[in-house]
Amino acid sequence: MSRRPYRPPAIDPARRAAYDLLEAVRTRDAYANLVLPGLLRERRLDTRDAAFATELGYGTLRGQGLYDAVLQACVDRPVAQVDPPVLDVLRLGAHQLLRMRVPSHAAVSATVDLARRVVSAGPVAFVNAVLRKVAAQDLDAWVAQLAPADDPVGALALEHSHPRWIASAFRDALGGDVDETGRALAADDARPEVHLVARGMDRDELLAMSGGEPGLWSPYAVRLREGDPGNIPAVRDGRAGVQDEGSQLVALALAAAELDGPDRAWVDLCAGPGGKASLLAEIGRQRGARLLAFEAQHHRSRLVRRSGVTDVVTTDSRRPPMADGSADRVLLDAPCSGLGALRRRPEARWRRQPADLPALTRLQGELLRGAAEVLRPGGVLAYVTCSPHLAETVVPVADVLRRHPELERIDARPLLPGLPGLGDGPSVQLWPHRHGTDAMHLSLLRKR
Repeated sequence: MSRRPYRPPAIDPARRAAYDLLEAVRTRDAYANLVLPGLLRERRLDTRDAAFATELGYGTLRGQGLYDAVLQACVDRPVAQVDPPVLDVLRLGAHQLLRMRVPSHAAVSATVDLARRVVSAGPVAFVNAVLRKVAAQDLDAWVAQLAPADDPVGALALEHSHPRWIASAFRDALGGDVDETGRALAADDARPEVHLVARGMDRDELLAMSGGEPGLWSPYAVRLREGDPGNIPAVRDGRAGVQDEGSQLVALALAAAELDGPDRAWVDLCAGPGGKASLLAEIGRQRGARLLAFEAQHHRSRLVRRSGVTDVVTTDSRRPPMADGSADRVLLDAPCSGLGALRRRPEARWRRQPADLPALTRLQGELLRGAAEVLRPGGVLAYVTCSPHLAETVVPVADVLRRHPELERIDARPLLPGLPGLGDGPSVQLWPHRHGTDAMHLSLLRKR
């Protein structure tokens, strides 16, 4: 009697999309938030499958460190020696078992079927055995077993799936408060809302069009709990855009700061990809001011133009072309580690390393000194980073104040009315757990 030929299980489109996302991140250093929307459109997943694939893919990437620790307790060799495609499958299974409401038997069975489809039949028994060990305990039990007893920050880093050095940086920025560090890491590990900005239309119109809710702080902000912003007509035609409410707030604070003298020349020194620049340009047009946008990279300059900013110059802002002290308002949204937006870039927390910081902080200092040359006496400079790391916030500002005694700090807190938890000033640090925004830092400086 002849044996029937092997037929792989029917494809599960949501789990396959999540696996393909992990593969793209691993093999091409791709950005998950850029890859997944295209995958969902290409595969034509319905709303339910798209939501499942999004949670599975992004959640697995966010939780990678935690899942690797759990998997290490379930295999007999270093996790790093597991074949990378197999490890991706195991991480997807671990996320379903530990953080999704998928029954254990279904999570194991579907992940084993995925292994047959994307790897081969060879590792199937290994995947099945490992996931059954993972399923033997819930997440709390695994954390209790694996967390270091004598290292509170390390325990929080494991529980909320962050590298320890990032958890330590959050603790330092929060004044050493370990309890609040836990809340900050938990908020950073949760799925974020999508924030929109109504920069060329009335916000009420965007609310009606998107079905979203008003932002908590910015009069331009709309928050979406679900849905693809690319399907909103105003986003497609450029009257609205995707922009975290924290990014809106720091731009609004610069626009609201009091000046001595004229208020016509505004400059964005690192404008790409154009979110803050386009908002400032719109506010400036209403007030008779012109925004000039500088950007060092040609492809990012094109993005700034697409955002609606007309005056864009491709140049290195460390040596800006208008270093003649003629700008009334200057925005320096400096390149940084991006630790404040990890919740929106799930793979970034595992890519960044402490060794990245020296080059970034050196660049931030050089840009700040260039910004000081652009600013006129009586003008205001906003130094912004999407990072709470003290080496990217406190240190560069202290250095430029020492080198440029003509600069003085401005208390930024009154320019963000209604926001709680802004600390002692004069700088402001926003947080996901306090404000529902990315962890944006803002320092305002005035040239005497």
